[in-house]
Parts: sequence; C-alpha cells; structure tokens
Amino acid sequence: MAEKSSVFDMIGPVMIGPSSSHTAGVVRIARAALKLLGGIPDEADITFYNSFARTYEGHGSDRAIIAGLLDYKTDDVRIKDAIDIARDKGLVFHFKSVGNASTLHPNTIKLNLRKGDQTLEVIGESRGGGLINIAEVNGFKADFSANLHTLMITAADVKGSIAFIADVLAHDDCNIATMSVSRKGKNDLAGLVIEMDSGLKDVTLAYLKSLSWVKQIIYIPDIDR
Repeated sequence: MAEKSSVFDMIGPVMIGPSSSHTAGVVRIARAALKLLGGIPDEADITFYNSFARTYEGHGSDRAIIAGLLDYKTDDVRIKDAIDIARDKGLVFHFKSVGNASTLHPNTIKLNLRKGDQTLEVIGESRGGGLINIAEVNGFKADFSANLHTLMITAADVKGSIAFIADVLAHDDCNIATMSVSRKGKNDLAGLVIEMDSGLKDVTLAYLKSLSWVKQIIYIPDIDR
C-alpha cells in the first residue's frame, strides 16, 4: 500500500504547501515581521482571523507562520516540520482564532512578537498568489507589499519632514514607488512607510538615523532573499 501523502508533499519546488494564500502568503507575512523585529522571536502570539480562523490548522497555515518566523522561505521543505523544529529551538508560540472580524480582510493574521526587551505587533493580509499586504506595524498604518525595498521611519511630527526625507532619498538616486503616512495625533509620533525601486546606501541610512527627530528606522531590502 502506498504511503499516504501530506498536502505539504504535493506541491512542486516553487511552494511547499496546499495553497499560495494559506502557505506562501503566510510564510511571507511572518518573514516580513521577522525582518521588522530584527531576528527570530523568543515568543509569538499569533491570531488568525475570518477564513484563516476556520482553516489554519487543516490548510497548514499554522506551520507556515512558524516557518516564516524561523526565516524559512516559501519553498523550504522544512515548513511541514516547522512547529516541531520551533519547539526544539525554544520558540514559545500560541495560536488564537477570531472567526468574525468584519472590518478585516478575510485572510488576516496578527503577530505579537517578543525578542528580549523588544516587542512588535504586525497585522498582515494574504492576498492570494503569495502576495501580501502588511497593513499595520505597532499601531501605525503601513500598507506595504514587501515586494520592494521598504523603509519604515518612526519620527516626531515635524513640519517638512516628509519632503526632507524624500529629498534625501532622491540624492541617493532612489525612486519612491509608494508612500504612506500615519500619526498617533497632532504633534505626536508619526509613522512613514516608503517602498522604493532600489536599495539605500549605508551612509544614507546612517544619516537618517542621526536626525534628532527620528526615533526609529527599519530597512528591509528584500524579504525573499
């Protein structure tokens, strides 16, 4: 009798798992969060919403999200064993599900991560075909796809700051593809997310980090590398 196959064994080399939205997209959401955090977390609270809440176990999204947090790519054969591997590595994780969140995309995941004293909250959406949208980061609207070079800046709400940053990027020969800005309130912290067609030089990042009104900078060259 032939051995029964897992859904994780039936996909070719491009993707490991049953579907692009439930596996590839989920892995990429987690890898984006991993890059934002700066490394594999010590602890992860993971909430699946809407259709994901009903299917995440059967479709392997639970393994896919953990695989992404371990920095596995979408074609990594270890995805199917990611939960056991994570436990062996000491990664503490908890799954939750919320089946009726009408304001959220059908395939939404929230990650609350901790690494040492650092914490991070990311809300991601799997759009199908492996495409994702990182909707929020630490309460700031983000809306980036992680397909391009991405720069996230948390800064004081200073007049002219957006134009100034855009000018700095232009001097680095960076073409801005998308930009979104949100803030906690007037004269409060603001979050700026910029997607660029090309990468930034180290000296440009260092200069931006040196600005007195800039509180934090996160740069993600390419989550699929």
